[in-house]
Amino acid sequence: MTTRQPAVAGRFYSADAARLEHEVREMLTNVSAPVRHAVGAIVPHAGLMYSGQCAAIVWGQLALPPVVVILAPNHTGLLGATGGASGWMAGAFATPLGEVPVAAEFASALARGCDLVQDDPLAHEREHAIEVELPFLRLLAPDTAIVPLVLAWDDWERTEILARDLAAVTRDWDAPVLLVASSDMTHYESAASAARKDRVALAAVERLAAKELLDVCHRNHVTMCGRAPAAVVCEASRILGAGQGVVVDYRHSGHVTGDDREVVAYAGVIIR
Repeated sequence: MTTRQPAVAGRFYSADAARLEHEVREMLTNVSAPVRHAVGAIVPHAGLMYSGQCAAIVWGQLALPPVVVILAPNHTGLLGATGGASGWMAGAFATPLGEVPVAAEFASALARGCDLVQDDPLAHEREHAIEVELPFLRLLAPDTAIVPLVLAWDDWERTEILARDLAAVTRDWDAPVLLVASSDMTHYESAASAARKDRVALAAVERLAAKELLDVCHRNHVTMCGRAPAAVVCEASRILGAGQGVVVDYRHSGHVTGDDREVVAYAGVIIR
């Protein structure tokens, strides 16, 4: 059993358990929509002061099953696996609020079913995009286990393969599974430019048009860091019978800083 230690506690969110719990619960009190089952979701992963409320609006609406697969981009460039889908295959992720277990049996089944998925702790060592989601999960569903995957590509060929294989394992699993992509939207442009670009990308997400999402991001220079994780979740969800993605929140860092000239944008999407 291997426990992954927090990499960004004290920077992206409070390392103090009581303060962190208070802040996350405060964000969750702003969620008015009812809790419902979903096939997938997209949530942002910046510092909680910037994107936490957007993330809370998604997590607070989800009926959380025993297994949540969280796919995230590789921000650090650290990579030990050859397939590009880096898993943390067993043990747990430590957080100030307690440990979140890894769903080792599901992770192993996915690795057996998809050659792209390999055990690669190095890719997770300093990555923040999964870690910042865990305070929500820990408070809302402390018994839920995760399958953490970090992706180091944005091409359609590997996206389609992983989506197909992930959908197959999910469909055959003996308990409900939720697929989550961790992604921010456009980075370091004006709020108006970000909104314009993100509108096009999110239109593809709403239709679960995964290949189109990747094409749109490339063609329009949409700096959505988790476009591959989002495309995998969209395509796998479509295969599993989901009909649409619904954007439940959109905001940017300027709402906190007061500066709209250079923002990072965040979207929350629920796929049913």
